[in-house]
Amino acid sequence: MLAVLAVCVLLLTGSAGCGSDDVGEPEAGDSVTPVGKLLDATDEEGRRYREVDAEHAPDVGIEVQPEADDSWDVRLTVRDFRFSPAGTQAKAVAGRGVAHLFLDGDLLTRLRGPRYRLPADLVPRGTHQVTVRLYADDDTVWAVDGEPVESTADITASDTGPTGATRPEEIEDRTATAPAADR
Repeated sequence: MLAVLAVCVLLLTGSAGCGSDDVGEPEAGDSVTPVGKLLDATDEEGRRYREVDAEHAPDVGIEVQPEADDSWDVRLTVRDFRFSPAGTQAKAVAGRGVAHLFLDGDLLTRLRGPRYRLPADLVPRGTHQVTVRLYADDDTVWAVDGEPVESTADITASDTGPTGATRPEEIEDRTATAPAADR
């Protein structure tokens, strides 16, 4: 009888210690890896941060290269992250989701893959910041130490089209009409 009572006490105290926070032991059918803790902090659009420790955090890098047609080739490099296909359930799963691409802080698009062509008409003359930020499928922001998982690249767009001094036909015309001593 004493042994049965001891087992009951252990079961009761063991279950009383089980928490229900997002980082605790998974329930049956849940992902084995943690999905982080929701923070009160939000991004510019009001989406809450989902804090994960650095060991379990996804990572993203961005590279932006100019193209011959004046557009920009945006390439993302991700680590410990998978892009979710369209139609994925709105549930946070560790290391999975979408990327949001921003130009100078304004949302351009949601990405479900690592490439994007940034049209030239969206990038006026000057220096700009292109930022990529990772989101879980429930629209929370992946975060580490209270900071969003993101990467930024600076790009500089210049005027397209030649200036008066660089038009080849004008240079040839000036050379042909210049006196021989000036050539």
